[in-house]
Amino acid sequence: MAGNATIAAPGRSLPVRPAVDIVFASQIESPESWLPRLRDALPGDRFHVWPDVPDLQAVRVALVGEPPAGALGTLPNLKLIQSLWMGVDGLLADATLPCGVPIARMVDAGMVAAMAETVLVHVLDWHRHLYRYRAHQSESIWRRHRQYLASDRTVGLLGLGALGHEAARRLLSFGFKVCGWSRRPKRLEGIESFTDLDEVLRRSQVLVCLLPLTAQTRGVLNAAAFAKMPEHSCVINIARGGHVVERDLLGALDSGHLAHAYLDVFETEPLPAAHPFWRHPGVTLTPHCAALTEPRTAVPVLVENIERVRRGDPPLNLVDRAAGY
Repeated sequence: MAGNATIAAPGRSLPVRPAVDIVFASQIESPESWLPRLRDALPGDRFHVWPDVPDLQAVRVALVGEPPAGALGTLPNLKLIQSLWMGVDGLLADATLPCGVPIARMVDAGMVAAMAETVLVHVLDWHRHLYRYRAHQSESIWRRHRQYLASDRTVGLLGLGALGHEAARRLLSFGFKVCGWSRRPKRLEGIESFTDLDEVLRRSQVLVCLLPLTAQTRGVLNAAAFAKMPEHSCVINIARGGHVVERDLLGALDSGHLAHAYLDVFETEPLPAAHPFWRHPGVTLTPHCAALTEPRTAVPVLVENIERVRRGDPPLNLVDRAAGY
């Protein structure tokens, strides 16, 4: 982008911030939820909503949440593709995605908090047998189950990035033991951290998947993994549906080896009405709502990265295309 111009003022010259053309391109997120806040924060910039873009060559930043296929490839002068979501596997699957343009994923405090809350509520639901008591209620059964201390339970986290770290912090505050798996060694206070997945599987009475979906993590929750977990444990998947081999999960639930599964994401979304997960007594499912991007906390992240583009600085939370996240 061009360098800053100046305007005359008594005794000094003030830099003029060059305006940035920004396009909002999403088939899921509503521009009405985002643009008023963005325009308030960046009154000198020009915002467009795809496909109403008067000059494709002028656009420097694209704000995206499942953009129309091929849309980004029509913007020849992009400096940043900013995802409104944390996961970028769908975005990277677009073969027309322009090469060489930095991609940033969304990491904001609201989303991180919401994911940690979802982890905590599912762990507590399993730990306090509430899923069993709901089933008993539907059959008018009065039966108590053995009570455990939180310190009797070990929660395994697959993924120890921002989401895993915050989930671990909250679980530790409730007294649970926490271990975690990550691709690279990490040292986090109170957490047993491993790069050997089998170590985490063997210890985890609750296994929480927070991983990005890549070629290496697709199908990571499979029959072999479930068999390594303790009997009557549970699985929580709030990452991507592709992490779970669905037939293997159903088999582990039907055999009784797994007590329950909490699923928020699926290979096919919306989940087809005929899918066995809907009616399986061992499954609690939600419609991909574990953590929705919250504009109130996400807009400052967008503003910071747009300002970085304006200054010519590297954006925050850059995606490694080779790694897939």
